[in-house]
Amino acid sequence: MKDINVLIEALPYIKKFHNKKILIKYGGHAMVDEQAKSSTARDTVLLKYVGMKPLIVHGGGPEISRSMDKLGKEPKFIKGLRVTDEETMEIIEMVLVGKISTEIVSELIKHDGQAISLSGKDSSLIFAHKKQASKVDEEYVDLGLVGEVDCVNIDLLDMFVENNYIPVISPVGIARDGTSLNLNADTAAGEVASAVGAEKLIILTDVPGVLRDPSDPTSLIQKIRIDEIPKLIEEGVISGGMIPKIETCVKAIENGVESCHIIDGRKKHSLLLEVFTTDGIGTMILK
Repeated sequence: MKDINVLIEALPYIKKFHNKKILIKYGGHAMVDEQAKSSTARDTVLLKYVGMKPLIVHGGGPEISRSMDKLGKEPKFIKGLRVTDEETMEIIEMVLVGKISTEIVSELIKHDGQAISLSGKDSSLIFAHKKQASKVDEEYVDLGLVGEVDCVNIDLLDMFVENNYIPVISPVGIARDGTSLNLNADTAAGEVASAVGAEKLIILTDVPGVLRDPSDPTSLIQKIRIDEIPKLIEEGVISGGMIPKIETCVKAIENGVESCHIIDGRKKHSLLLEVFTTDGIGTMILK
């Protein structure tokens, strides 16, 4: 009977989000743990089979750093962004496009989902420009081939989505002169979600969501309106690596995405719990 109640609770959400695009940003535990990888892929395919249109953007920072270490190249970061010279860019493309993206596609196919691996360079999917130098200790430091998104070619994505494919997108952009650019995966996910008119942007992380007290996992804030965010940042409730995620969510909502969700990918079936239950499991950001 308990399982039946779960299905009944899910019905309004299945109806509400039928035929709607859901952008899922794969990151954290869901990317590195084999069981979590498989479970997340299966849950994504389930969303597809109940009538939604999932799209995936993935990260891969730890895997890139590991590959750089193996090749004797030291990773460097400035304000959370990877300093990217030409050699580092080659490693990034090798890891994101050649390894992680194809692994995610394989997992989706294993669970009978049609999926296709795309780089932001494919058919100029994500046009970007080189990010300006960042100010560090009164000096301007060039981040190298780090990009900021200009526009997303939604025609390509619509073609795949309308033909029942789940696009799996690597956050690599292309400049007007053909140069490859390294994109922040959260930011790329927000830009793609906005461009395709996604109903939801769901960011999988390794934290429960936004906590009022970072040392207390039970202090989860379930819903935040975007006008409450400046005060939460000022109070230090939203800090560190959560700030760029929240900023991505705010921009996506301002560009038409109905709601954004920061959820704990370490929890089994976190994706389904967030989409299909009234309480959800993470933090929802809404207008």
